[in-house]
Amino acid sequence: MKITHYIVLFFSAILAVGCGAYSFTGASISSDTKTFQVNYFQNNALLVEPGLDRDFTNALIDLLQNQTNLSLVKSNGDIVYEGEITQYRISPTTATSDNKAAQNRLTIGVKVHFYDKHDEEAEFDQSFSFYYDYPANAQLVGGVKDSAIAEIFERITQDIFNASLAKW
Repeated sequence: MKITHYIVLFFSAILAVGCGAYSFTGASISSDTKTFQVNYFQNNALLVEPGLDRDFTNALIDLLQNQTNLSLVKSNGDIVYEGEITQYRISPTTATSDNKAAQNRLTIGVKVHFYDKHDEEAEFDQSFSFYYDYPANAQLVGGVKDSAIAEIFERITQDIFNASLAKW
C-alpha cells in the first residue's frame, strides 16, 4: 500500500512539472519571464480626479506583486503594462417617478498596452472599464468615493491580469 502511494506521488510530480509553469491564481507565465514593469498611467479623462493616475498605477503593481512571483523593475521588464485613464464619469442610472435621479454611477475606463518580450502574440491594446452605483442622495466624497474607486480598481486590475497572464 505504501509503495502505491509513492508511485502516485511520483507520477503526480512529473505531471505537474511537465505541464509548465502553473500558479494558483490562474496565471500562465513563461519560465523565461522573471520581471514586470508598470509605466505610469496618465489621467486623460475629460473629468480629472486628482491622484487617480497614481492610485491606479499602484493598484496594478500591487495586484501583480500579490498574484505572481515576478519582480518589479523600472525599465526593461520582461512584460510591460502601460496606458492611460480614459474615462472618469458620473451619470444618473435610474430615475424616480418625478424625474429625479434615484441612483448615480461612477464609471472609470482604462486603455492598456501590454507587451511581452517572450511572446509577441500575447501582446494587446485593450480598454477596460467598470462602474460603481451609489444612491443619488449620497455625495461622491470621502468614504463613498474611496469605496467606489477601490471596488472599480479591484475589478479592472483583475480583468487586466486575466487578459494578460491568465489568458481568460
